[in-house]
Amino acid sequence: MTSANERRARPAGLIPFMIRIFCATLVLCITVPAMETNPGSPEQQPIIPLRDFFRNPEGASYQVSPGGDYISWMAPWESRLNVFVQPVDGSGEPQRLTDATERDLAGYFWAAKDQIVYLQDDGGDENFHLYAVDADGANRRDLTPFPGVRVGVVDDLRDDEDHLLISMNQRDARVFDVLRLNTRNGTMEMVAENPGSVSSWITDHDGQVRAAVQTDGVNTELLTRATPDEPFRKVISTNFRESADPLFFTYDNKDLYASSNIGRDKAAIVRLDPATGKELEVIFEHPEVDVGSLVGSDKRKVLTAAAFTRDKQEYHFFDDWRRDLQAKLEEKLPGQEVMLSSTNREEDKFIVRTHSDRSRGAFYYHDSNTEELRKLAEVSPWLDEGKLAPMEPVRIPARDGLELPAYLTLPPGVEAKDLPAVLLVHGGPWARDAWGFDGEAQFLANRGYAVLQVNFRGSTGYGRDFWEKSFKQWGKTMQDDLTDSAKWLVDRGIADPQRIAIYGGSYGGYAALAGMAFTPEVYAAGISFVGPSNIFTLLASVPPYWEPYRQMQYEMIGNPETEKDLLTAASPLFSADKIVSPLLIAQGANDPRVKKAESDQIVEALQTRGIDVPYIVKDNEGHGFANEENRLYFYRAVERFLAKHLGGRVEESNEKIAELDGAEKEG
Repeated sequence: MTSANERRARPAGLIPFMIRIFCATLVLCITVPAMETNPGSPEQQPIIPLRDFFRNPEGASYQVSPGGDYISWMAPWESRLNVFVQPVDGSGEPQRLTDATERDLAGYFWAAKDQIVYLQDDGGDENFHLYAVDADGANRRDLTPFPGVRVGVVDDLRDDEDHLLISMNQRDARVFDVLRLNTRNGTMEMVAENPGSVSSWITDHDGQVRAAVQTDGVNTELLTRATPDEPFRKVISTNFRESADPLFFTYDNKDLYASSNIGRDKAAIVRLDPATGKELEVIFEHPEVDVGSLVGSDKRKVLTAAAFTRDKQEYHFFDDWRRDLQAKLEEKLPGQEVMLSSTNREEDKFIVRTHSDRSRGAFYYHDSNTEELRKLAEVSPWLDEGKLAPMEPVRIPARDGLELPAYLTLPPGVEAKDLPAVLLVHGGPWARDAWGFDGEAQFLANRGYAVLQVNFRGSTGYGRDFWEKSFKQWGKTMQDDLTDSAKWLVDRGIADPQRIAIYGGSYGGYAALAGMAFTPEVYAAGISFVGPSNIFTLLASVPPYWEPYRQMQYEMIGNPETEKDLLTAASPLFSADKIVSPLLIAQGANDPRVKKAESDQIVEALQTRGIDVPYIVKDNEGHGFANEENRLYFYRAVERFLAKHLGGRVEESNEKIAELDGAEKEG
């Protein structure tokens, strides 16, 4: 959920395959040395408590209310992230508006000058309900109290204090209709009924649904209409490999901005004629990477910037005022990446967010009238960036000559020679790693591991050709890229070839299983976090609202009916007899994307062969561990597992860890 004032828009993108975790708590029978096994040089940084990397933030998601009267944020209460508010001048005590105790809130935003709405699911099932609460804490209520239904926000209706446009799949679990929701009394009315194929809806600046994207799973069409009373017309038809992803309408509501790769390799920001689909103007493009984000001022009705990511996020400014503001803030906050994350409707009061590769950063309040810049909170004040590791962008050549962008994080104070190493694989797989603070990478580097994060072929942001090279390449060239990256670490003398682990979540979890099964000689250990082991069962069990994308999945991954040999060869489960090194597997019981059966299957196959396969299942989690205590439990297991099999460092004695684990189980 983004600011309605400094408007940021991104294309809908590809189906996310990132996955979560299920666990009925199991005892991990792991014995490790009580203290460091690889102390390194005398300058090596001391062990930082594991909790400091993975505990909930001091504060997060700071926002300015539309009227500029309040600042809101999320902070821990009863170990869960809840919403707090305070007058913008910092007077008075912060007031807590929500009382979540079972699970962190998924997000929130200001629906009106005096009202906040927030999203929350149940145990990670991703069936989000929409709740509302007044800024004074009164009238808290569930606006969508429907079991098994998922809700999203289409438009916050900036100029309407009483309504939102939401998307909801109550009528048909497979598709999302648009409804106008009264946030004061909960009544709603249908605005646009989904014919069964629409995957996203786009409103104009008057809150009218004027465009939609529909798909049959392979072919995609952009639909538009001039007024809400007219039927939609098809104006662009493409195969899913090409798209003009609508971002938002021009401020006169006549034309449509989109991120388009039609006729080009790298997606560019363009202006389209919504009546014909014709490309009228290229607003901005970059020769190296896709551009998919556009920022504008709703008050001044001008475009301000386009955002894109090479190694780091960068901006191309269209607006002098916005360019000057960025320069002024960067001068006052040197050494940090600086962005605006929220503003009021007058666009003179801002929340400024900073971060770097060694800091989760901070939130600041900035008043452009008075030039006040006031720190609101450090995200993780307990972390000393001077003791953390820089993240270095590197380039790795794949065996076929393709250049793979990557990030290397090395343990501070240790010679980068013959280190234990972890290949940390991102999920998606159609996603990417980017420069910035990564808690896992910092944690592993502090424990003495070299950490390499690779944007293997298929990672997004590098153009259509780089993306399409991944099609039907699970377990093949996509996996070769990871193998080549592990070899790169060895060839440069950074990694000890006998002490490399592969670890990831979702697709990264799949890659860990595939690495252990298909190239068992490369890895001494593996960790799969909500990783699919059997592509047949993965494709057969997707949520109903992913059904329109099934044919696209078949083209990108493989068709289980006509390409059985391809998917059998790519599924680690069917090569489990080749896995010889220990695995740690974790899963969320309520994961709607990667079902628990994906982990159960591979665990059973390995246990029957006597392979060391500790298995963590959390039965109050979904596609990842959201609850703080579950994260800490998992990463403590990761720490001990890697120390045992790669020889890195651990924080505490076995006795103390066992005591903590016992307390968590009892809780």
